[in-house]
Parts: sequence; structure tokens; C-alpha cells
Amino acid sequence: MEDSPETRQRLSDRIDQKQQDIRSYLGRQLPRRHKLTEFSVVGSVLAAMFTAGPAFGGTGFTAAVQDTLSLGDPSVVWRVLCLGAVILSVGAGLATNFANSQALAEKVSAAETAIAQLEGLQLSLGFGHIAIDEAAMLYKQYVSHVAFMDVARAR
Repeated sequence: MEDSPETRQRLSDRIDQKQQDIRSYLGRQLPRRHKLTEFSVVGSVLAAMFTAGPAFGGTGFTAAVQDTLSLGDPSVVWRVLCLGAVILSVGAGLATNFANSQALAEKVSAAETAIAQLEGLQLSLGFGHIAIDEAAMLYKQYVSHVAFMDVARAR
């Protein structure tokens, strides 16, 4: 490959575009990852809290809730708390499994690593510290770690 300023500029432009693509991907996926994680944690904690009251407080707890909410039947307290715990627990489990099934954490980490690698490559290329053939080879290597982005875009 010819090591001319134009060739370096074309590769540099390609690196810039790939970095923009990766940043765009991260801009979409990071909030999604955070929401799934937060829902999983909060749902699990709330499910535990719904079951902790009756478990530790026993009939005294349920009677207090029954009186506070002016419920006629104490079994309503148990049913509502158990139903809430089940719903939250299932939701938390689904959020966790959805994040894991798509390997979201691994993909985000790979994208963040690729950004850093491409930034280093861009600097080396810009200052002329690397031959164009080696830079092109490293570019191919770095973007191969985020090939899942191209597959997702093709859908």
C-alpha cells in the first residue's frame, strides 16, 4: 500500500467514521444497559422487602398494614405482598436475562476498548509513527472486535 499523505488521510477519515459509529452505538446501548441493571437491582430489592415485612413481623405486621389500609380481610395483605414480590422478582429476572442473553455488557466493553485502540492508532498515524500497512492491519484487527455493530445495523 502506498504510504502517501492522501492514503494516510483516507485511513484517518475511516478511523474517525468508525469512532463516530462506535460512539453512536454506545450512546444507544449504555442507557439501555443502565436501565436493565437498575430495574434488576431495584426489582430484586423491592421483592425482598415485600416478603421481609411478613417474614420478620409476622401477623403483627400484617395486622398493622390491614388496619392502616382499612382492609377487611388480613389475607388481602399477604396476597398483595406476595403478588407484588412475584411480579418484581420475575421482572428483575427478565431484565437480568435480557441483558445477559444479548451479551450487552461484553459488547459495551468491546466498543469502549475499540474506541481507545482506534484513538491510539489515530495518534500514531497522525504523527507518522506507524507505517500505513501496519496501521491498516491494526485498524482491521480493532474493528473486528466490534463486528456485531455491523450485523445489528444490517437488520
